[in-house]
Amino acid sequence: MRTEAIDPPGIDWLRVSPKYVKVRLAGWALGNLIVVSLLSIPLVLVLTGVWTWPPVWLGVAIPAAALLLALWRLVLIPRQVRSIGYAEREDDLLIRRGIFFQRTLVVPYGRMQYVDISVGPVERSLGLCTLKLHTASAATNAEIPGLPASEGARLREQLSARGEARLAGL
Repeated sequence: MRTEAIDPPGIDWLRVSPKYVKVRLAGWALGNLIVVSLLSIPLVLVLTGVWTWPPVWLGVAIPAAALLLALWRLVLIPRQVRSIGYAEREDDLLIRRGIFFQRTLVVPYGRMQYVDISVGPVERSLGLCTLKLHTASAATNAEIPGLPASEGARLREQLSARGEARLAGL
């Protein structure tokens, strides 16, 4: 992955768990099942004779286009997960993500107000969690999804301790 333009030099990025792909796939499947089902309702109504409009070809084209878009997103999910990384430095935490539109976020430890861990049902079954960092500015709130639960707990404690130490020094 080429991100030299936005990455600080000399950073060893830590990656999230590859199991996070399964979490994203579960969300993808549920979301697309709902969207394609809803977009197929006009086709079903036309085929059963309840509606005479839209034409059958349009009733087929709309859910087919949604399905093609969903398949494109499916192909991107593993690469998106691989693009998520974080690095702990002396004074701040770096978080990076993105394939096409890359983003590197720097969160100073002294700006952290609290660190939160959340776990959904799919994440829990895979032993993963999402670490959320809340700062004084909503624009710098950040999260690291797909962390192993033990790493999330360690990072929460470490970031909280570093944040308190930096805040006390102000």
